[in-house]
Amino acid sequence: METKARFRGKPLIEIPSIVPQIGYLEGDFGSQFLKEYNALAKSDYNGNRNLSVLNYSDGIVKGSNPFAVVLANQVLRQQNLRTATQADLEKALKLGVLNLRGTYEDTGLVLRTEEDTDYRTNTPVAKHLASQLRERGATFSPENPLVVPLTGLQLEKSDNNYGLVFKLEDDAGFYNTPILTQDGQFSSEDIDEQIGLPVKAEGGNRTLYVRNSGLSRLYLNNDLDVNSNDGGLSNSNSYGRVVAVSTEGANARGKNN
Repeated sequence: METKARFRGKPLIEIPSIVPQIGYLEGDFGSQFLKEYNALAKSDYNGNRNLSVLNYSDGIVKGSNPFAVVLANQVLRQQNLRTATQADLEKALKLGVLNLRGTYEDTGLVLRTEEDTDYRTNTPVAKHLASQLRERGATFSPENPLVVPLTGLQLEKSDNNYGLVFKLEDDAGFYNTPILTQDGQFSSEDIDEQIGLPVKAEGGNRTLYVRNSGLSRLYLNNDLDVNSNDGGLSNSNSYGRVVAVSTEGANARGKNN
């Protein structure tokens, strides 16, 4: 049988010079990362127990809370990496390049009020963050929550119950979004690709969880739900994962108002 000659053309699209990569902290890289992370937590933060939540098991780094993710960023930046934003995770889901079901990933903080009556240990952390945000013209309220991606934060030692507070980077992004004012159902087609949150919650197979005050974590949950109702900033378990991204890309630190 005669074999047909294959056409060999040139791509008729612009090929990016850098192709972003995303993934968990696995294998030798994950093991080395954790050694550097623990050394930094010990030297710069006196081995703070709220940072000692990551462990290497079954070939992957497990555990996560907002404090740990911010410190992880500090380590990853040395290799031109950063932790994933909410938008990164939704893009990974859309492209099918990372299985996020059965795990959870911290991506941000949600500020609604400075006083946190449900989680009183959060109030000093919320006040410290709020004062910095106000200096940059940000506003927040239960009706207009403010999201601060973890990629735009650093850690500072403090005498509060956590022993830590968050400091805004010079180029930190933040944004208000009214979607985080009411629980609801949404679908993956409802996602705003710029921020990785739904534009509406009026039906679908995924759930959005919110609360009406205080400072909360923002994370993707194991059923691919979006949680912004958890005020336990230091809580971590073995289902947590730190996800790394190889390039900054668009809106890597969120967006400013």
